[in-house]
Amino acid sequence: MKATDNESIAKRKKEHIAICLNEQVAGVGVTTGLEHVHFIHNALPDVSFQEIGLETEWFGKRLSAPLLVSSMTGGTDEAGAINRRLAIAAEERGWAIGLGSMRAAIEHEELESTFSIRKEAPNIPVIANLGAVQLNYGYGPDTCKRAVDIAEADALVLHVNSMQEVFQPEGDTDFRGLLKRIEEVCRACPVPVGVKEVGWGLDAITAALLYDAGVSFLDIAGAGGTSWSQVEKFRTSSPIQRAAAEAFQGWGIPTVESLLELRSRLPEAVLIASGGLHSGVDAAKTLALGANLAGFGRSLLPRAAITDAALSVSSLLEQFQVVEYQLRAAMFGIGAATIEQLRSTSRIKVTC
Repeated sequence: MKATDNESIAKRKKEHIAICLNEQVAGVGVTTGLEHVHFIHNALPDVSFQEIGLETEWFGKRLSAPLLVSSMTGGTDEAGAINRRLAIAAEERGWAIGLGSMRAAIEHEELESTFSIRKEAPNIPVIANLGAVQLNYGYGPDTCKRAVDIAEADALVLHVNSMQEVFQPEGDTDFRGLLKRIEEVCRACPVPVGVKEVGWGLDAITAALLYDAGVSFLDIAGAGGTSWSQVEKFRTSSPIQRAAAEAFQGWGIPTVESLLELRSRLPEAVLIASGGLHSGVDAAKTLALGANLAGFGRSLLPRAAITDAALSVSSLLEQFQVVEYQLRAAMFGIGAATIEQLRSTSRIKVTC
């Protein structure tokens, strides 16, 4: 690859971070649906708050809480620093962590260090990440294995982002035949392979096809959080793309709708609920509706982007602890002493 290609990737990654921090990029006219999910309060919970446990297991690895730092970034010095700060906080609190798209590291070896967080996170699950569409542009099982090796990852997620690519100035938009290629990766990869949407949700039909193809987990990343068509709207110099993106600010399947559909259709599937989660109460709702993990993305970015590393980590740790406390308090409020009890509770209703 040419140096200019490297510079282009770095520029795009920097712009993504800046736009997510400074612009209005949440979906408009669409919500997660979490506002329609309500716990039924238990006035006599018959449990000690001090004894409430958040521990769970994810593909054989123990987690202190069923929480995930969702895939966000990588590929620049700034992004590498953000990943390391998030990894330090995730390791200390026992959360899983996903990396941003590792295409930059695959195509530019000198950028591998921006995705290398195993030193900061020796014990928690680390999830490598590549765009599924790149399987139509020269990537294959060996490329996926390399991404796993670079990250020393416990799992790989292939993200599907068609509506981002169509509005991205450099977008790759040939999504033909990807299911078969994803199946090939699932068969060849030495770690669990998942598929992740990036903010528009997964429908039950697509999810079932992926599950039948051998995908080990699904991250729904529903609508109501960050809209990547809106992010790309701020990057493109094309007045056509910019104007067209405006019509898609409310596009997608809300997080709750996607989660309920997938859990109903695929009762045994391993599901990650992400897309617009901000609090431990949000996490509790998704777990009670059937998620195995709850993922937090852009809501963590402002603290992770603080340039003073020590201040950033301490601020992230505070945020993580607040989320955990909120989750435990929600469990206390319905009398659930364990995550298993939360996931099987009948004290929840959806009113929409």
